[in-house]
Amino acid sequence: MNHTPDTTIAGHGGNFGPQQAAALLGQTTQQARRKLAPSPPWLLATRAVAVLATLGAIWLSVRGQHPYHGPTAADSPILIAFVVLNFAATVAVRKRALAGVRGSTRLRPAEITVLVLAWAAAPVLMWALAANGVSFAWYPTTVLIVPGLAWAAVAARAGWRECGIGLAVAATGVAGAFAGPAGAWAVAGVGLCAVLLGQAAAVAWGQRRSVAGP
Repeated sequence: MNHTPDTTIAGHGGNFGPQQAAALLGQTTQQARRKLAPSPPWLLATRAVAVLATLGAIWLSVRGQHPYHGPTAADSPILIAFVVLNFAATVAVRKRALAGVRGSTRLRPAEITVLVLAWAAAPVLMWALAANGVSFAWYPTTVLIVPGLAWAAVAARAGWRECGIGLAVAATGVAGAFAGPAGAWAVAGVGLCAVLLGQAAAVAWGQRRSVAGP
C-alpha cells in the first residue's frame, strides 16, 4: 500500500512547501539584519540629544569669553569622557553590525586601524595648523575633519549611507572653521545631532522597508 507523503506540519495545519520555506528564510534574514543594524533608531536619537546637550552646555559656558579661553575645568572631564565613550561604542557597534550579514561590508582589522590612526592624526594636524598661524587650528570642530573623511573612505564599500555619515561629520568640521572658537561648539553640537538624527531616520526607514518586503 502506497502512502501519500504528508507535508502537513503538526500543530500548524498547513502545507510547508518551497514557498513557505522561502518566506521563512526571508523573515529570518530580515530579523537578523534588524538585530545587526548599526544602532537602533532610539539609541541614535538618544546619542543625538546627548551630544547636543553636552556641546551646547560647553557653548553656553564659553560664548561670553573675551578673549576666548576654552572650556572650563568643569567642562573638560565631561567632554573627554563623552568623546571617548561615544567613539568606543561606535567602533564596537559598527564592527558587530557590519559583520556576518554581508561579507563585503565586514569591518576589517586594517580599516579599524585606519580609523584609530585618523583620530590619532587629528591632534597632530591641529598642532601643525597652529604652528602655521591658522586661526581655527584649535577649534573643537577641527578634530572632526580627518576622522570623518577616514570613515567615509572606509565605509564607502558599505553603501552611500555609511559614506555620507563620514562626509557629513567632516563637513561639520569645516563649517565650524567659520563660526569662531566659541561658535564652533554650537556648530559641532548641532551638526553631530543632525547627523545622528538623520542616521536614525535612515535606519528606521530601512527597517520599515525590510518588514514591508519587496
